[in-house]
Amino acid sequence: MAKTRISISLEQDQAERIRQHAERAGMDVSAYLVHAATRQMAESDAIEEQFAEVDALIAQAEQAADGLPTEPTPKPAAELTEQERREVEEALGLVQGRDRQDRHRGHAA
Repeated sequence: MAKTRISISLEQDQAERIRQHAERAGMDVSAYLVHAATRQMAESDAIEEQFAEVDALIAQAEQAADGLPTEPTPKPAAELTEQERREVEEALGLVQGRDRQDRHRGHAA
């Protein structure tokens, strides 16, 4: 089988690491890179094959969704009561990491 030459460019430290790994594997750099690339391609192919059915279902669902009417824009909610406003602020404070005394958790005021 005829061989094709491919040229790649990489950083000096990357090239040295590849040379070292190839040497430890008992391979020349070219064979090492071909082996690594072939292994990666086989892994990618296996993953794509494993998820092909799911990908097809997602594509079908997306196509079906394209034909559905969009949801109407919700009307603005009524004004919050003062109590609801305080509860929202407290909940946001918890999400943002503040306790009830408006301090960041783990820090003194």
